[in-house]
Amino acid sequence: MTSWIYLIIAGLFEIGWATGLKYTEGFSNFWPSVYTILSMAASFILLSMALKTLPVGTAYAIWTGIGVVGTALLGIFLFDEPATIAKAICMTLILTGIIGLKLTTE
Repeated sequence: MTSWIYLIIAGLFEIGWATGLKYTEGFSNFWPSVYTILSMAASFILLSMALKTLPVGTAYAIWTGIGVVGTALLGIFLFDEPATIAKAICMTLILTGIIGLKLTTE
């Protein structure tokens, strides 16, 4: 169970660094750049810890899925990106896949 917790937290850090990239302005803003790099490191370290016991295909798919959905949602809320029905359907499909992978992994 600990590996799943590591994986979820790694996914949250992925959301943090992906969103943080927007604020770095090409890594020209110091503090957003530091935050983004630290979030990247935390995300990769936690993913690697989860991979000690989880299958790589499952863990990677869930990690990226959490990042994709979370980053897309933050894009809508923080950057006024369009919130369309198509995006909502696609994010729902990704979440369904994440849940399916979790349920089918021992």
